[in-house]
Amino acid sequence: MPGTARDLMDTFTRDLAPDPRVNPVVPLIARGEAGRDVLAALALEQRLVIPADRRAFLHLADRSAGEPDSAAFFTALAEGEALAGERLEPFAAACGVDAARADAYEALPGCQAYPACVAWLALNAAPADAVLAVTANFSAWGGYCATIADALRAHYGFPDEACAFFDFFAEPAPDLERMALASVRAALDAGSLDERRARRHGRLLQSYEAMFWESLCSAARPVRRE
Repeated sequence: MPGTARDLMDTFTRDLAPDPRVNPVVPLIARGEAGRDVLAALALEQRLVIPADRRAFLHLADRSAGEPDSAAFFTALAEGEALAGERLEPFAAACGVDAARADAYEALPGCQAYPACVAWLALNAAPADAVLAVTANFSAWGGYCATIADALRAHYGFPDEACAFFDFFAEPAPDLERMALASVRAALDAGSLDERRARRHGRLLQSYEAMFWESLCSAARPVRRE
């Protein structure tokens, strides 16, 4: 095991970084080749993911009794999900998603496997183990969001308000990283962190993340721009 919390977090982020080839949707969006139905499906799936993850993070915060750094981390994540949910609605509207379309939408199992895994972590994972797994996953998610935000402006003409959801997750979060480091450091000092278990959680999260994008791609046809 690496000697410091910083070493461990860097190792996890590097080792669990996804293969760029496993995400077929973000490159399509980056080139302006994803149809509006793909973007709408992304918005509709995220309308389900965000509140589910928020509740899971709140539960992890509640379970972090005696681990104030972990509790602070998951509380901050839950607060961030609430803010992200507010920013998601202008993106959904720009994609043509209204109340009737949202009510009629049938969620894709492959997309909702990710929040199901987060909910499992909320019920079963040791908080510091979950901190490591989630932090590694968020590193990849932030990069995806930065690419999408740029592409929505460049290729789809979306205004800033409609890109705010992706801007939010693309922004650096030094306070969140500081809280994650404190949580991992405290668990290492207490001898309560299980690297093997945390790595398993992180691998599953990354696999379900890949499944999310693969499911989106299979649900709608890309549109080629001349």
